[in-house]
Amino acid sequence: MAKVLNGTSIPNIPWEEKPASCKDVCWRSSHNPILTRDDIEDANSLFNSSVIAYKGEFRGIFRCDKTDMLPLLHKGKSKDGINWDIDDEPLKFENEVEGQRYEYGYDPRICELEGKYYIIWCRNSATSNWDPTLGMAWTEDFESFHLMQNPFLPYNRNGSLFPRKINGYYLMFSRPMAPNLPTVGSIYASKSKDLEFWGHHSFVMGPKGGWQSCKIGSGPTPIETDEGWLLIYHGVKKTCNGLCYYAGVAILDLDDPTKVLYRSKKYILSPRELYECVGDVPNVVFPVSTLCDADTGRIALYYGAADTYVGVAFTTVDELIKFTKENSL
Repeated sequence: MAKVLNGTSIPNIPWEEKPASCKDVCWRSSHNPILTRDDIEDANSLFNSSVIAYKGEFRGIFRCDKTDMLPLLHKGKSKDGINWDIDDEPLKFENEVEGQRYEYGYDPRICELEGKYYIIWCRNSATSNWDPTLGMAWTEDFESFHLMQNPFLPYNRNGSLFPRKINGYYLMFSRPMAPNLPTVGSIYASKSKDLEFWGHHSFVMGPKGGWQSCKIGSGPTPIETDEGWLLIYHGVKKTCNGLCYYAGVAILDLDDPTKVLYRSKKYILSPRELYECVGDVPNVVFPVSTLCDADTGRIALYYGAADTYVGVAFTTVDELIKFTKENSL
């Protein structure tokens, strides 16, 4: 059994045993979709959201596209990770940062790091509402939130912060993109000494064939194991009927996560259920967040479905490692 390093014990992690008939590496919750537009006031859709264990319960930051179709971030809490109480009012920050304004936000990730909870999301830049870049903030209690400097220039999305320093640096994955090539993109790593100034940018991995032939982007906070960092990411395929989004997994070197040891040739999750195939953007599974119990290796994977709902799938560290090694590019 692979060992989860520097992890958290989550005895109440959402969990369902793998059905006897299931041959896949991930299996869906019987409660799916766990969140819909009916779970928050004035919502068109509720999806691509991030959750984390917190003091025996769970907290989350949720993307809600309102009926004016502007995406906003909302906080929420849960006792079981399935049934959520989400604030109807959007997230507010305790401070302002010179040269920035917060007007919309989407696709958040949460990472616990050195006693704080960092939130990374896609937001407007200082000069334009629609030049997407990454925003950052921190909280200690999920009640007060403190805005930070944007780590990168536009255009950038899919920021995933690592949960500890590596060789003296904080590390973040992101997906730079060209405004005239929105369907092309690779994962890059950036380093920082202080979580404010980022540099040492380096390529990690790019699109390949099949389900990840168009663009890829990092997903949840990477999981540290004695076999390497487990990175769940999304891949996109262009079809005659539009873009399809899938989830895959890679194993990265512990000391240098820019080194890809194994990378899945096959996807681990694809749009196949009705709530994944029908919605504002059909045929999408978009992995954003995981809960991982360090004692058992159980994983609850939270993902956006068809840009409309939130779903949960289950797997284990051992299943992902075995699958990735046996089906590596």
